[in-house]
Amino acid sequence: MKRKNSNNRRNAGIPALGRSLLTLLAALVCLHAAAFAPQPKHEIRAVWLATLGGMDWPRQKAVSASATAAQKAELSARLDALKEANFNTVLFQTRLRGDVVYPSQIEPFAECLTGHTEQNPGYDPLRFAVEECHKRGLELHAWIVCIPIGNKRQVSLHKNSVVKKQPGLCKFFNGSWYLDPGNPGTADYLTRIAKEIVTRYDVDGIHLDYIRYPEQGEKFPDKDTYRKYGRGKELRQWRRDNITRIVRSIYTEVKKLKPWVKVSSSPIGKYDDTSRYSSHGWNAYGTVYQDAQGWLEEGIHDALFPMMYFRKNQFYPFALDWKENRHGRWIVPGLGIYFLHPGEQDWSIGEITRQIFFTRGIGLDGQAYFRNKYLLDNTKGLLDLLKQHFYACPAVVPPMTWADSVAPSSPAGTQIALSGKSIRMQWNPSSDNTQAGIYYRIYASNSCPVDTDNPENLISARTDSCRFAYTPSLPWQQKVYWAVTAVDRFGNESAPSAFNRKDENTPEIFGENIPDVPEGYTLIVSDATGIELFRTTDPAKDIPARLKPGLFRFSLLAPDGTVTLVGVYTRQQ
Repeated sequence: MKRKNSNNRRNAGIPALGRSLLTLLAALVCLHAAAFAPQPKHEIRAVWLATLGGMDWPRQKAVSASATAAQKAELSARLDALKEANFNTVLFQTRLRGDVVYPSQIEPFAECLTGHTEQNPGYDPLRFAVEECHKRGLELHAWIVCIPIGNKRQVSLHKNSVVKKQPGLCKFFNGSWYLDPGNPGTADYLTRIAKEIVTRYDVDGIHLDYIRYPEQGEKFPDKDTYRKYGRGKELRQWRRDNITRIVRSIYTEVKKLKPWVKVSSSPIGKYDDTSRYSSHGWNAYGTVYQDAQGWLEEGIHDALFPMMYFRKNQFYPFALDWKENRHGRWIVPGLGIYFLHPGEQDWSIGEITRQIFFTRGIGLDGQAYFRNKYLLDNTKGLLDLLKQHFYACPAVVPPMTWADSVAPSSPAGTQIALSGKSIRMQWNPSSDNTQAGIYYRIYASNSCPVDTDNPENLISARTDSCRFAYTPSLPWQQKVYWAVTAVDRFGNESAPSAFNRKDENTPEIFGENIPDVPEGYTLIVSDATGIELFRTTDPAKDIPARLKPGLFRFSLLAPDGTVTLVGVYTRQQ
């Protein structure tokens, strides 16, 4: 049954022009509010990283040991750039067109890795990508292109293509091969691929792309399948039910294996016509038979990344529609940043900034960007804008509370020590109500207690061990007070455990006040990394004369030769 939309009833009497003005007014109000709102701690910041044809990665083919190393380094550099820009989620293309980027028992290796179909690159790219993402605190969601199998050339090159191994599952349409959603075997086939990935890899999500009928889907050649399996259903509803059956199968089996793995998809950016605005006939529900909002209502999806690659009133009314029909799950609009490129539609950067403001303003769960190349190429200055303004602070993925809402125990046995230029911390493992696993987040600030709700204080979003070392590279990165929390794989975070407090003889923050030096003692002045600058017994005279603006450490050298860190000093001018 088609979903109910309360907005259709509520806005039925508003003329079209009035609705457009209301939408514009809402956008302006949200933009104004978002401009002055603090940056969120919980926000999904995702990017699609395409491997098809090496569009985003890899450019270097793994044809030798040195080339393989270069291919790995290329991916690591891209992940470094995403971490530096405070992203937290990578949608990593894992199944392309009937081929994959890992050693599979079901489908062959993709051509993009070596330049040759079905050739092993000499390592496991998916395992490498997962490990490298987790090192940087990034989630990796395995992006699976579901229904397309490839054009004639792609299929002809694969002797192990599903077209050749299981031709009964496949249909040829408009010059390309597709799995037939109406054949029950298609759900089984795609579920096997998802289970293989989840069983063998520590992925954070399974992301379904092209989980729909092709364009011009009404002409899809499935009359024989409909006669066999239709059972009297209306054709369009039968096709929607076919796609939903595949989604339900994948979701159910993934959750049996690892209930913390998120299942999401990227539907067409307009679900259906709304009373606010027409989709002009191109939508998920009616055109390609995706009942994406129905998946949320049934609870067989954790998140949607709708492909909202549109401008103006082709974007804002439909963003509101997704929000109002989210059913307690995440909506992360996909933004079409490739349209910024002069070779595409040459959008102004303002189109994207307004969409970010709007999605934050109406309370959606983040943003996703298509694709990685256009992001890291800093198209129209987008990457700089994100780093300097929208994503100036880190953010973490929200907790998946509908699956589990119990946080781990707080870390105990916290210890902290200075070691040269570094601060070293350790603690005892936390416990959780599930066996999914635990990782830890590190926070620091110059005030006590450390506010772990403030994303400015997040130093490390993920460390898997109970030890952490921090070496500041810039003066303002030096912090005095530290805390740690435990996080389960559902994203539930414990209360913080402090490493040091003001009442435990820990360093004092002097601000711009210059401390007195006891008789017989010497004040040692060091930079923020611990390198000694000079010593003085008359700091009131020497500090103003010798220090430039910055953050500095003060230590006292006692008559017996012992040195004690006593505080941090900030000089503004």
